[in-house]
Amino acid sequence: MRFMKLGARMLKTGISVAVALYFANLIGLPSATFAGIAAAFAIQPNIYRSFQTILEQIQANIIGVGLATFVAFSLGNDPIIIGFTIVTVIGICMSLRMNENTIALAIIAVLAMMETTDQELLTFAGLRFSSLTLGIVSAFVVNLLFLPPKYETKLFRHIDLTTADVLQWLRITTRHLSDDPALKSEIQRIQNELRHIDSTYLLFSEERTYLKKTRLPKARKLIIFRQLILTSHKSFDVLKAFHHFDDKIETIPDKFQHALIEELDKVIYAHERLLLSAMGRIKKNRSKSIEEITEPDIPYLVESLIQVYNEDDANHLSLLPLASQLMEYHHELMHMQKLLNSYQSFHGNHDFDFKDDRKKLLPFK
Repeated sequence: MRFMKLGARMLKTGISVAVALYFANLIGLPSATFAGIAAAFAIQPNIYRSFQTILEQIQANIIGVGLATFVAFSLGNDPIIIGFTIVTVIGICMSLRMNENTIALAIIAVLAMMETTDQELLTFAGLRFSSLTLGIVSAFVVNLLFLPPKYETKLFRHIDLTTADVLQWLRITTRHLSDDPALKSEIQRIQNELRHIDSTYLLFSEERTYLKKTRLPKARKLIIFRQLILTSHKSFDVLKAFHHFDDKIETIPDKFQHALIEELDKVIYAHERLLLSAMGRIKKNRSKSIEEITEPDIPYLVESLIQVYNEDDANHLSLLPLASQLMEYHHELMHMQKLLNSYQSFHGNHDFDFKDDRKKLLPFK
């Protein structure tokens, strides 16, 4: 039996709805359900977006309730009139470039306001507005206090795991050991993983730093993470290139094939070494002899490939894109090494947070 994995956002949504309903009932609001609905729409993945959302959704709430009150007072609440009001509210929200969740909340505000009631119209509007606003505020407080997201940890772990997959497939593919259908499905999966990494980086970059002494290290961390992600993308491009030109590589001389595998192994090792260095798992003073042995020489490899082209037929020119991808990958690795060395020199006491310090909850102890 498979169990659904509960994420922090799912849990916070449930908590915010419960908090909104509890306080709505506590203060005697007759429309507690609308507070719960508003809370469900207002939960965001980080505090920065939550702050943006509370301002935008309160604005949408004012637009929805205000326009619905005016239309209900002047024209009534016939279904056709309600539909026209919703279209108008959607148009206003879209002109203000509000997102889909905010527009949905504005529609709910219109429906909540224009239902049939025996209460005085302004009192009814005030109660509906208060219920929706309570839900929005409850979601913001829950997002602020409960389970704050640790995007630095998630981002580093995701980069590490995805890069490890790419490098593993590179080793297998260059030795012609990979199964073609399996590699195709893995390429699609890794591509989705890289998209998720890009979106996680965006969320991490939106997190605000309130202490002045941590602003510069955070800014440099963003640069390091951006370069780590770019380097992972380049390694993935090399994997796709090898997969695409797998049959053509066998046509080049064996001596060059061995050199290609040897140099690519050095590049892979250099990439792995940089990730371990970022984790603080490699000594600062490494052996120079080992560095010299494992240092890749991609420019020399590309020059050798060009010589092979000159000595053989023109069909081998189709491998030039592979050489270009290797050069770009090597260039990004060297840039990554410079950035990491610079960060560790100036901010050695601000390590990357790649460990999850949250304690696991045990049912019994």
